[in-house]
Amino acid sequence: MDQALQEAVEQENVPRESWKDTVRSIRKKWTTKEGLLGDYNYAFLFTPSYPFQDYIARKRGLEPVHRDQPFFSLNSDIPVVLGFILGLQHSLSMLAGVITPPILIAGVAKMDTKIQEYLVSVSLIVSGIMSAVQITRFHIPYTPYYIGSGVISVVGTSFATITLVNNVFPMMYNTGYCPVAADGTQLPCPDGYGALLGTSCVCALLEILIAFTPSSLLQKMFPKIVTGPVIVCIALSLIESGFQDWVGGSGCVDAICPSKGAPMAGEWGSARFIGLGFLVYTTIIIFEKYGAPIMRSCAVILGLLVGCIVAAACGYFDKTSIDAAPAGTFMWVHTFKLSVYGPAVLPMLVVYIVLATECIGDVTATCEVSRLEVEGAQYESRIQGAVLSDGLSGLLSGLCTITPMSTFAQNNGVISITKCASRQVGYWCCFFMIIMGIFAKFGAALVAIPKPVLGGMTTFLFTSVAVAGIKIISTTPFTRRDRFVLTCSLLPGIGATLVPTWFSKFFTYSGSNNTLQGFLNAIELIMESGFAVCAIVGIVLNQFLPQELDEELMDDIELQQENLSVFDERNDPEMISHILSSKAKEAEASESQNPQSYELKDSIRVTEEASSSDTERR
Repeated sequence: MDQALQEAVEQENVPRESWKDTVRSIRKKWTTKEGLLGDYNYAFLFTPSYPFQDYIARKRGLEPVHRDQPFFSLNSDIPVVLGFILGLQHSLSMLAGVITPPILIAGVAKMDTKIQEYLVSVSLIVSGIMSAVQITRFHIPYTPYYIGSGVISVVGTSFATITLVNNVFPMMYNTGYCPVAADGTQLPCPDGYGALLGTSCVCALLEILIAFTPSSLLQKMFPKIVTGPVIVCIALSLIESGFQDWVGGSGCVDAICPSKGAPMAGEWGSARFIGLGFLVYTTIIIFEKYGAPIMRSCAVILGLLVGCIVAAACGYFDKTSIDAAPAGTFMWVHTFKLSVYGPAVLPMLVVYIVLATECIGDVTATCEVSRLEVEGAQYESRIQGAVLSDGLSGLLSGLCTITPMSTFAQNNGVISITKCASRQVGYWCCFFMIIMGIFAKFGAALVAIPKPVLGGMTTFLFTSVAVAGIKIISTTPFTRRDRFVLTCSLLPGIGATLVPTWFSKFFTYSGSNNTLQGFLNAIELIMESGFAVCAIVGIVLNQFLPQELDEELMDDIELQQENLSVFDERNDPEMISHILSSKAKEAEASESQNPQSYELKDSIRVTEEASSSDTERR
């Protein structure tokens, strides 16, 4: 891999234009129509569809016109107005994912409204800064390594941390680490939040180390059959919390929501709460079906906006916190005492392993939609830089008083729709994220969103996380051994998610040995964190059980051999390698004690046209 990275460094070392040329190009960009607007078809971005559009057009004798938009590559020069619009689109597409974790985590830690507003604002600011690092791609001097992927791989607050927080803070309150009032009411726990941040900073070193690990070893240790189930288990816990917010609020189950005396307070599960969440849900679907391209990519945040408008008109909003919020804010306005919470270390390490594997998948998808290579020296260099930047984001975000940041995949849809992969658009996106974070009133308005409205949006987002995990699992062509590993890892993972206190009575020690008690608490936390126990079981069984050829796999190999017979007069190693099932390669390599990683086995249709186009693409 080092040789591949060295080749990538040589490819990146291209002469840069002089400062005079840079000034000249900037002047042209901001003072000419070509630089400001270009010749882009802006109507394409803002033209929605409507029901029965094709039918009405046929009745009117009109033929649908499909215009191909130009593709803007990684280093293309983008008109100022187009960059502004697409950058705003990117920021809106990731906004919901960035603000959701701090709101939920602050709620679990019983933080007051001011702290919640601050955490939302800081999440936006840190997201913009770390996204700029990921997009820019810095070369580490005197080494073949980079920081950043060099593509539009944006960074946002990780959802995986929410699942961990939902298990850690109840333990903190039960063990006295967080304060509890005399009547049993759980009080704000800033020290517990600081312990979570400190633990995150320490565990981020693991992902930084992973960045310098050969990709072949990573694929062997954490294949898709391991990481897919972990993501599903993470999502299941999130969906429960989001759905509770949908029907009133996760903090007021079977009580009055949001609280007695609050605007439009009502019983948890009342029809009007469910209706508000359902409005957001259906609006997302409508925008996805009939919205213009610029709307479809940010349908989630538009659904949230419609829900907020209706909620405000019906009197659900409390403007007190918005009026009391300052005009601006920045990092370190509020600080927390950093420490390490021992029981959370191992689950947090699992979180960073998941973040590293997610980062690899997200950057690979970004390279594909950006029409960049997904193999070879340049690709491996991008993956190395992306994972290193992702690990540094986890470390620096903790020092900036926010939970771990990780690479997002939402923006790949924007690139695909707009056909724009230029980094200039990525920088516009970072600009908007930082601006939205600095204006504290914006963060206060987001925190004041009624729980049913927020729940309608977050449940949709969390379910998309589960779908992403299912997609990862589906890319593994199952053998009997794979089904066995998947079953064994999902059993404790889903079980611990559905029955979160199943291990709480296992240990009965009640002595004064704090070290032993902390060790037992750590084991309990791991066993009650569904994603953590799922990951541990999956990693162990994947290494313990060898891959083997079963009847289904043998039939698959025979089919591929028949397909390869078409190419008996073509000795093209690249084409033959593309046709062969990677699962067959893995099983064959397993016999020689050199197992390979799982990859997606494409359905094989051998035609002369398909083979020629595939060769041209390569």
